[in-house]
Amino acid sequence: MRDAGSGTLELVLTIPVLILMLAFLNYSGRMSGARLQIEDAAHQAARAASVSRSPSAAATNARSTAEVALSEAGVTCRPVTVAIRGTLQPGSTASATVSCTVELHDLALIHVPGTTTLTAHFAAPVDLHRGITNTAGG
Repeated sequence: MRDAGSGTLELVLTIPVLILMLAFLNYSGRMSGARLQIEDAAHQAARAASVSRSPSAAATNARSTAEVALSEAGVTCRPVTVAIRGTLQPGSTASATVSCTVELHDLALIHVPGTTTLTAHFAAPVDLHRGITNTAGG
C-alpha cells in the first residue's frame, strides 16, 4: 500500500505547471493578435496617407485611421505613435510606421515585462493619375 496518495501528489505537483502553460499560451495569443492588429493599422494608415492631398492632411488622416483601427480591434495602446514618410507625388509611396505600447501587467505570473512596444511598417503607392481632372462634360 505504498502507492496510496501518490496520484494526489502527482496532481498537486502538475497543476502549477499547467497553470504556467495556460498563462504562456494566453501571452503568446495576445501578442500575436496585437501584432496582427497593429500591422493592419499600419496598412490602413499608409493607405489613408497616400490618398491625402497635403502632408499635414496625410499625417492627420493616418493617425486618426490607425487609432480607429486599433480601437475597433480592441487593442489598447498607451501611447500610439504614427510616423509618415514619403511624398505625395503621383507614383511615389507614402509609408506609415505605427508603434503601440501594450500593457501586460495582468500576466505577472509568468514574469513578462509590464509593457512591450510593438511596431509595424507599411508603404502604399500614391496613384499615378491623382492629379488628372476630368475636363469632359458629364
